[in-house]
Amino acid sequence: MQTTTPTGTLAFTVTWEAKPGEVPALTEIVRRFLPLARQESGTQLLTVQQDAADPGKFLFYEIFDDEAAFAAHQEMPHFRELILEQALPRLLKRERTRYTPL
Repeated sequence: MQTTTPTGTLAFTVTWEAKPGEVPALTEIVRRFLPLARQESGTQLLTVQQDAADPGKFLFYEIFDDEAAFAAHQEMPHFRELILEQALPRLLKRERTRYTPL
């Protein structure tokens, strides 16, 4: 992962809520996805946490160098296969919030 100054970076929080019975599959998908996504040149940080009280809730925190890095991330084969094709159908809910540096 690269490090840059905060200027121009993009940060996102993404929350997932799993459909009943889908937590084990989603956990495995995330574990497969993370090392691949962390190797992307424009990814500064990508971490995922699971709600301690409700394991069906996941929180992603992502920081990208810029808009181009985020767009490239969404075009990666591992994003398309693991997130779009495998994970999203297993979710009840997905929300993304975009943040910019102060």
